[in-house]
Amino acid sequence: MIFNRRAFLNACTRAGIASPLLPGILYALAAQAQDASPAKTEERPKITPEMIDQAAVLAGIGPFPAEQKQMMLDGLNDQRSGYDAIRALNLPNSVPPAYVFHPLPAAKPIDQDVDRQRSRPLGWMAGSESTFTLPRTLSNIEDLAFATLDQLGTMLQLRKITSLALTQMYLDRLKRYDPKLHFAITLTEERAIAQAKKADEEIAAGKYRGPLHGIPWGAKDLLAVKGYPTTWGAGGFEHQSFDEDATVVQRLDAAGAVLVAKLTLGALAMGDKWFGGRTRNPWNPAQGSSGSSAGSASAVAAGCVAFAIGSETLGSISSPSTRCGCTGLRPTFGLVPRTGAMALSWTMDKLGPICRSVDDCSLILEAISGPDSADLSAASVRYEPARNLDWHKLRIGYLKSEFDPQPPLKLKEAAPGESAEEAKKREDHNRNAQAARARRDYDRRYEQASLDKLRSMGVNLIPVDLPKLPWDAMIPLLTAEAAAAFDDLTRSGRDKLLTEQGPEDWPNDFRIARLYPAVEYIQANRARTLAVRQMSALFDQVDVIVTPTTDAQLIATNFSGHPALILPNGLRGADAPRPPEIDDGNHDDIGGPGTPVSLTFLAGHYQEAKLVAFAGAYQQATGFEKFHPKLD
Repeated sequence: MIFNRRAFLNACTRAGIASPLLPGILYALAAQAQDASPAKTEERPKITPEMIDQAAVLAGIGPFPAEQKQMMLDGLNDQRSGYDAIRALNLPNSVPPAYVFHPLPAAKPIDQDVDRQRSRPLGWMAGSESTFTLPRTLSNIEDLAFATLDQLGTMLQLRKITSLALTQMYLDRLKRYDPKLHFAITLTEERAIAQAKKADEEIAAGKYRGPLHGIPWGAKDLLAVKGYPTTWGAGGFEHQSFDEDATVVQRLDAAGAVLVAKLTLGALAMGDKWFGGRTRNPWNPAQGSSGSSAGSASAVAAGCVAFAIGSETLGSISSPSTRCGCTGLRPTFGLVPRTGAMALSWTMDKLGPICRSVDDCSLILEAISGPDSADLSAASVRYEPARNLDWHKLRIGYLKSEFDPQPPLKLKEAAPGESAEEAKKREDHNRNAQAARARRDYDRRYEQASLDKLRSMGVNLIPVDLPKLPWDAMIPLLTAEAAAAFDDLTRSGRDKLLTEQGPEDWPNDFRIARLYPAVEYIQANRARTLAVRQMSALFDQVDVIVTPTTDAQLIATNFSGHPALILPNGLRGADAPRPPEIDDGNHDDIGGPGTPVSLTFLAGHYQEAKLVAFAGAYQQATGFEKFHPKLD
């Protein structure tokens, strides 16, 4: 086998082939020609010169002369025979590849040059501008549904309320609103009641664990919790379970937090549709909540948990936080360990909090960040807030091109001799494009107002722009890793159990990814190295960047591993463009009148303390996090 593989590679070199084909291309072509049982490897037909021609077209190389194809055949057939040996290992989702992504542009110490103050006085977040008032009796405990973590923690520490009463209140709200919003997969009621009772006993005995002690929360159901299903939101996984809690769950347990529910996610972390239906936006239940941290954002926005943990690979904290009007923090890649979480992309997955406020996110990140020996990509540092940091001294940039007016909309023109059907498609396309432009132009009012507000706060905004790189061309890196993570679904045909089966859904993406040439995968990773370097160079110029929550920066910062804070930035007025009749799940800006808009703040790697300080100042100055949907 070793000799034949070497012979194959040498043959490719002699033939002048610069991009060996992804073996899956030829495997797929050979499988189509197979007459015998696929279970019998020896009965597979040999790869033929004709198959090489077809595979070359798919890989974008060749064509090869006949003598070159003949040289390749033995090596290709032998290489294919090795696939079964690897597949026989039945690799579980928890086994990562033998490589690790680190977001820093070069090997250097992590910069955490901010002044830190670890001790907290009682009620350290509550300020004179707080509108929160203490309920007079426990019969009004539901008034606490939208309280901040500091407010809840202060009341628990002072024993003005009990964790058991708070937990029961949130469980009741989860049960009441789930039929409308579909945000819960499993209530962890027995576990929660036991944790709450223990928290009350410890607090009464003076054994206070900290600001999360006794506070109920929800977990995106890609986090393993022993004794309960971990469904990944996907058909075929409804009864899956694991014997150990995810590291993040363990850390929140240690902080005394109370897990009340495992919340929905779009199947295998895409969108807001899961095996039980579609999670809804509390501001407009006719729409989805966006995803994939669909239930986490919906439940927080609806006041059904005090906070939640979500995950992001390419927008899954940002998008539902935008749609549902939450504050979401996507940390630097590697700051929060992912042990016990479903893997979608080993080099891109990130866990982070979805909360009511920036300060809440800071508290959660402090509890869940830090190194973990089981996750080799986890950084050797932990997040610590910088409450003495003077945000006025920070250099603040803004993505100028994302705030600039858009160029004139180009509509499709009628083609000579177009049919009636073609004309209707063109008209529909133009109508949808005009509606999307109207929504985007309307939302720009809020984005421009945010710049005006920042200037009124004394901020000198520095224009910057994203590096000019082929960002979209890097997305196949994600889908290739995802296809490997769920390889058995494609090969076994169980991908048909997934809820969504359209051209932009996982089953089709997984199949396409199998035809992605290995060399092109590596080349895209090299382009990603440039992305990390050039994105990092932006933060040599500024400390924080303000940007609309748009696809352009979402792709760039997720591939470069930079952190983001997504804040609610107001509610659309009654004059907002009406939403489309059908929410296709592809756009977050379609909410319509009375729904939230968002703003995003970015920072350098591991600079979450600066991010929290500045975004927190903006949030305090605007107060948009205090808006809540009317559910009844």
